[in-house]
Amino acid sequence: MARLLLLAAPALIAALALKTGTVPLKTGVALTNALILLFALRGILGRYLPALAVVAALSVSAVGDYFLSTKGTSVTRFVIGIGAFLLAHLGYLVFALLEGRLTPLALGVLLAVYLPYFLFGLRRAIRDPALSAAALVYLLASCVTFAAAFGIRLDPAPKAFFVAGVALIVVSDTIISFKEFLGWKRVEWLILPTYYLAHISIVLSLLLWGLGG
Repeated sequence: MARLLLLAAPALIAALALKTGTVPLKTGVALTNALILLFALRGILGRYLPALAVVAALSVSAVGDYFLSTKGTSVTRFVIGIGAFLLAHLGYLVFALLEGRLTPLALGVLLAVYLPYFLFGLRRAIRDPALSAAALVYLLASCVTFAAAFGIRLDPAPKAFFVAGVALIVVSDTIISFKEFLGWKRVEWLILPTYYLAHISIVLSLLLWGLGG
């Protein structure tokens, strides 16, 4: 269980990133989590190859962190960053599907909430057709990943942390859409705390999963 103490490192980096706002620290949270997984599960990755999908997801998340943190007013850098986060979702989805299955009921509930949000909120606010299409693809991918997380076949504790982690990513992404597309900025301070906590929760899930295997 000493491996769990490794999570103190990304937690500290996240706190410093929130305090200073420096780009290396922002990207360092995801990268540190990826390295922790590689180190802590190094002896069992042969049996738990799905974990590599999560390592890849965390790695591309760091790329997304860099581009969104340095985007300024650049639409291109924003799109690249969102594209990196889309790949991260695919990594979490691969892990969830390899260790479980999609939950149709959860997917239906999520789509019932997020499709109207897109049709009557985001689509009207995003003037660029390409960006609007990209937002829809990302939204659908988020819903599918979340629904797959519900169907994951892990012990109760690892499953709870994995579902919570994916849920926090969706919450963070939703708040980003509030800020970037709808101009709602009152809760933008929650974007990074929920995002960093999501990564730590997902890594904790895999550490518990690996320790129990």
